[in-house]
Amino acid sequence: MNYKRTRFACFYSYVATAAVFSLPPILFNTFREMYGISYTLLGTLVLVNFFTQLGVDLLFTFFPKYFNIRVTMCTMPFLATAGFLIYALVPTFFPDIAYLGLLLGTITFSLAAGLGEVFLSPTIAALPSEHPDRDMSTLHSLYGYGVVMVVGVSTLFLQVFGRENWMYLTLIWAALPIVTSILFFTSPFPEMNLTHSASSPKGVKMRNIGIALCFGCIFFGSAAENGMTNWISSFIESALHIPKAAGDLLGLALFAILLAFTRTIYAKYGRNIYKILFLGMLAATACYLVAGLASNAIVAMIACVVTGISTSMLWPGTLIYMEEKIPNPGVVAYALMAAGGDTGASVAPQLMGAIVDTVSASEWGTSLAATLSLSPEQIGMKTSMILSAIFPFIGIFLLLYMNRFFKKNKITED
Repeated sequence: MNYKRTRFACFYSYVATAAVFSLPPILFNTFREMYGISYTLLGTLVLVNFFTQLGVDLLFTFFPKYFNIRVTMCTMPFLATAGFLIYALVPTFFPDIAYLGLLLGTITFSLAAGLGEVFLSPTIAALPSEHPDRDMSTLHSLYGYGVVMVVGVSTLFLQVFGRENWMYLTLIWAALPIVTSILFFTSPFPEMNLTHSASSPKGVKMRNIGIALCFGCIFFGSAAENGMTNWISSFIESALHIPKAAGDLLGLALFAILLAFTRTIYAKYGRNIYKILFLGMLAATACYLVAGLASNAIVAMIACVVTGISTSMLWPGTLIYMEEKIPNPGVVAYALMAAGGDTGASVAPQLMGAIVDTVSASEWGTSLAATLSLSPEQIGMKTSMILSAIFPFIGIFLLLYMNRFFKKNKITED
């Protein structure tokens, strides 16, 4: 059977999904100015986004038999469209409850994104291919290119039509998922194992420990990637005083380009995924520290952007590493990986937002700001970057342990 259309549908779906993650951060400062929403509440939208996806991941993990994979993948794009419509229309017509509209819209399109994360990676893994690891990297690289498209078009739109017309921009992105649904309706689907059954208790134990370690790895990798993804735009504008349009294009867009390009390079030439994961965690730690500590705005912005290279393979790389070390993991294992990634992607941005608000409102933050001739908000932003280095830093030591574990315990199909 020819699965070219199926593969293309999965690839396109990842591009379309980029708006779910990258559009809200672009609008954070707009929401703050137009509706007076605090950084903590804006960070909470990110938290809700990823915890909704986490709920979907866990629901599938515990109740996989109740999901019809084909029906789910064909209908999930309509949830994304509905979410964007709520996100745009409620604040427009009911500005007094703008945050409620943003919250409900976020929950709705996050359900679609969560279902996509559960099913897209194992679908690609199940398709016949000479290089399944490279297909996986290509899939995740397209998310980065989708982010570039969303950032570029959105920045141009807001510059030309003004921030006050942000809702029309959201309606544009609401149309993309409809194409996804049409593609899936006309595509064949491969057979996929929902779970893997090991024949011995020891095999089950080692497999479960291995999956748990990969869960931790994808958590820290996702936290490192998404903390920067969600706050780079606001950090560059508020902490570095670089104009928003330039910050979005030179910051978030360039971050996404480097992230996608690195994944594309791996898809073509990649090997030795463990070394790439280890170096990625190490470099991400350094980038967060430089972004927070550098006094020069250009140096700090470069550190933010280079984080795109550092974190590019941490999420897909963990999936590839799991496939190498745990043969035939099953769709449920991918759902657990999505849960780990979503947990990291929700915790880090929310923590960063809380740090900004707490530090900028504290006496310590105000005093330090006066000493360094910075604003309290700038001190809060920089502090959040420094403290967020803890995620990839812990990931370094987790990877060292994982390397020892998988060398000592060879997990087989049986």
